[in-house]
Amino acid sequence: MAYLDEHKAKFQNLINSLENKQRVQLKREANGGNSILFAYNPHEENLYLEKAKQELDDSRFQIIDISRLLIKFIDLDGWEEFESYYKEFSDTPHVIFKSDDEETDLMDLILAEIKSADTDGLIPVLIRTGALYGTGIENVNIMEHKEVMSLKNPLVLFYPAKVEDDNLFFLNFKPASRYRCTVIE
Repeated sequence: MAYLDEHKAKFQNLINSLENKQRVQLKREANGGNSILFAYNPHEENLYLEKAKQELDDSRFQIIDISRLLIKFIDLDGWEEFESYYKEFSDTPHVIFKSDDEETDLMDLILAEIKSADTDGLIPVLIRTGALYGTGIENVNIMEHKEVMSLKNPLVLFYPAKVEDDNLFFLNFKPASRYRCTVIE
């Protein structure tokens, strides 16, 4: 199984990338960005997340579960209300999940959790990022956000994706951006 052969090296690569002396190199490789995409086969997500919970010490890292934030966002207005406006805006989901208005949306919840981790001196780690599919929020929207770019610590995104010929495919099929991040394959 690929997971068993690769996990130690990938986690060690992640830890090495987060060392202070590597930060300048990280920003250089990430075109000025402040994020690390930890890519893995979506079929092995549970294995990687279980290992992350073992390897990433909670005195240094804060794991932020996107799927839980999605449920929290839906619960703000309730399922019936959410279903109604999701159907109404099905062609433009970003209007619901990451708008510029004053209403709290999913992007606001994500950014608040990231900022909270940074304020507490922790490295924010996003997991269950597959829950973003269909929301209009893409990895680059998070990585290029001014608040993420100015974090004291890099943002780590656990990212179910395939890497093929230097191309990244979110959930193994959707082309994704490598811009503003370092990718750990």
